[in-house]
Amino acid sequence: MTANKPNQPKNAKNEKQEILLESGTNELEVIEFTVAHKHFGINVSKVVEILKYTPVTPMPNSNPFVEGIFKPRDEVMTLINLAAYLGLPPDSGNLERDIYVITHFNGVSTAFHVHDVAAIHRISWTSIEKPDPTIYGGVDSLATGIAHINGQLITIIDFEKILGDINPNSAIDLSVIKSLGERPRNNRPLLVAEDSVLLEKMILQALEDSGFSNVTICSNGSEAWEILNNYKTREGDITDYVACVITDIEMPQMDGHRLLKLIRDDAVLKNLPVIVFSSLISDEMRLKGESLGATAQLSKPEIARLVALIDKYAAMR
Repeated sequence: MTANKPNQPKNAKNEKQEILLESGTNELEVIEFTVAHKHFGINVSKVVEILKYTPVTPMPNSNPFVEGIFKPRDEVMTLINLAAYLGLPPDSGNLERDIYVITHFNGVSTAFHVHDVAAIHRISWTSIEKPDPTIYGGVDSLATGIAHINGQLITIIDFEKILGDINPNSAIDLSVIKSLGERPRNNRPLLVAEDSVLLEKMILQALEDSGFSNVTICSNGSEAWEILNNYKTREGDITDYVACVITDIEMPQMDGHRLLKLIRDDAVLKNLPVIVFSSLISDEMRLKGESLGATAQLSKPEIARLVALIDKYAAMR
């Protein structure tokens, strides 16, 4: 589907209702946008609105990538200059043609200044490849996936990392694990599916600090599904090999909702606790997760709640 040029404010919420009503299709919609003629993408589920350029109020002593604040509706919003963050030319040469992409994830609304919005594409997660960490910087990478659409390579950007760099309060805070106090070691086997190398490292550290000593990490739902099918071939009860599955939603090859659907449709795996741990948890996404049979759903900053839920559901098995 081709995006409307934003001559007037465009509400992305209405355009994503169709895909939100479907469950476990392993599809997503990507907004293709450009910065300095380079093509990038963002999941429509993160986008609230697309606006034309409007002047903003600069904030003294703010982060150098924060362009200022403005009030598009009833909410004062921070504007991040994405070009500046990426080390690219700061505007298109004609500010009046630039675009603001209004996002909401991890419970935070933020605007990103980009140069143009090209189109909206509906694609399968199987067509998104995991970036090579030797090329895209490993833990410091801003690319969560590479999509090949209509002959154009589009880099899917890790907006959670950008926001976490600029506003650390929006990211996972490992220090909250200390507030849980001394905890016994827990050897119950956990399977975690998370595509962000940085978040994978932080989640693993949080779980280890919480006493969980038997954690298997994989980078997408496809890898997790392969591991689960391997466990099914082994002797004994499936919970001897996996007591709880923790999954992100946004992942290349197979997303978390598709993984959840496959688990619930499988005669051996269907009763496994599955916790959806994602920046995309919203009212709509929560309904979708419930329809697929998620045991629990929570947003990524809530790492202490994740530990409490694993305590609850892994101990029940």
